[in-house]
Amino acid sequence: MAGAIWAALAGIGFGIFQALNRRAGREWGDAYRATFILLLVSAVILITASVLTEDVSLLFSASLITYLNFGLAGFIHFFLGWTLISISQVRVGAARTGALVGTAPLFAAVVGIVFFDEFLNLPVFLGIAIVIAGVYLVSMARNKGAPRAGQPTGSWRDSVFGLGTAVCFAGSAVFIRAGLAALASPLLGVTIGMVISTGAYGVALLFRSAPAERGQLLRATLVFQVLAGVFVGMSTWMRWIALDLAPVAVVLSLGRLNVPVVLIVAPLLVGRQYEQVTPRIWLGALLTIVGSLLLILY
Repeated sequence: MAGAIWAALAGIGFGIFQALNRRAGREWGDAYRATFILLLVSAVILITASVLTEDVSLLFSASLITYLNFGLAGFIHFFLGWTLISISQVRVGAARTGALVGTAPLFAAVVGIVFFDEFLNLPVFLGIAIVIAGVYLVSMARNKGAPRAGQPTGSWRDSVFGLGTAVCFAGSAVFIRAGLAALASPLLGVTIGMVISTGAYGVALLFRSAPAERGQLLRATLVFQVLAGVFVGMSTWMRWIALDLAPVAVVLSLGRLNVPVVLIVAPLLVGRQYEQVTPRIWLGALLTIVGSLLLILY
């Protein structure tokens, strides 16, 4: 029961994170510096969690290949995945992005078949079909009225960024499994990946020219961006607690709570003129949830 509660809190937290990240991105518009703040705040939270709850001496005996596996997992999941989610929110909005990222179990099923010799059965085929139908509805939805400044275009081509996030979230599992085979501490593993990704992102930003930002606007937006980092960092921690207390299927299933949360919270926080959640988007999101649950459970 405790594990299910932690998993539900993590799912809700991820949904609030996406809404806060979209609120910051609406005015800031710089997905790269926004992602760096998310990584930096999350790294601090996970380092604190590791020191308080884990045996950090295990890090001194871990092999270089273990660090490499967790580093690659972090690069794919956080460096690439979180960058794509920030870009997707600017392109298609938080609501559509939340539904598209919810397709991660679809790509996880593909990863399982290719890398782990897992098999397909009828419920899995059905789940894949339902997820694809949901993605189609979300991707083809259109904003009503004339476009506003800061309003996503909703072009189906821009859906590739949200789907790319889902691919990253699923693909990182290959290196996570390899890392955990040598260091059986998921929290230490995700912390290693987060810290390496944060350092790499900071170095990459040194070679990127700063955009012409308005100082006052940046200061106002920074609060939302830091809050987004706090929510995603805490949610990541809670997800690992849940994985230690409950079956993986339960944790992943309750993690789908992030989709309805972002559909409800984003329009309230960002503004309905910027986040138009139509019945078509709700239906598409519902289909991705149902299809994902079939993939997770079977």
